[in-house]
Amino acid sequence: MTKVGVLALQGDVARHVASLEALGVDTVRVTEPRDLDGLAALVLPGGESTTMMTLIEAGGLREPLGAFLRDKPVMGTCAGVILLGKGGAGLPAASFGVLDVEVQRNAYGRQIDSFSAELEAPAVGGTFPGVFIRAPRLAAAGPGVEVIATLARPGQSPEPVGIRAGRTVGLCFHPELTSDLRFHRWFLREVAGLRLPTESPAMTASERAGER
Repeated sequence: MTKVGVLALQGDVARHVASLEALGVDTVRVTEPRDLDGLAALVLPGGESTTMMTLIEAGGLREPLGAFLRDKPVMGTCAGVILLGKGGAGLPAASFGVLDVEVQRNAYGRQIDSFSAELEAPAVGGTFPGVFIRAPRLAAAGPGVEVIATLARPGQSPEPVGIRAGRTVGLCFHPELTSDLRFHRWFLREVAGLRLPTESPAMTASERAGER
């Protein structure tokens, strides 16, 4: 069975694991370098980016994880996109910089400022329910970066909250905190090129509509 990893040092690991397993893939919780062996793709979850980076450095994951991120399909959500991008002021070590985008940490406010909003996400067939918790903001992006999801709030211009560059995906929001599996499915199928069951028992009506 195809194996997909979830970086499991800290953060919303269990919900990503549940989403991936609902789509028929075997998951591996990555906590040390050997856990990366044989993985077809990897998810970096949301959580506390400072803690994650501290544990990456302390656990000897920096070099093997960096090599994986440069070579294999990866999706980072919230704190995960901070690790993938550039910037990340205040981290205990430099972010990996595999996404050519400046990422501003906690740019939408503190925990109390968390919010949900409907996103425009043509990559998954239309709109998508975005959940933002101490979310980062995507600032200047390089020419090879494709915007795959945007947020439009009253009185403001639409701004990117999801990007893709080749086989690397960064999302400022938490798709795993919804019952909608379309972003996980899209990442596995379209970005990682994995074969999945055509219909999962957990597939929602919105997913089926998005695939038509």
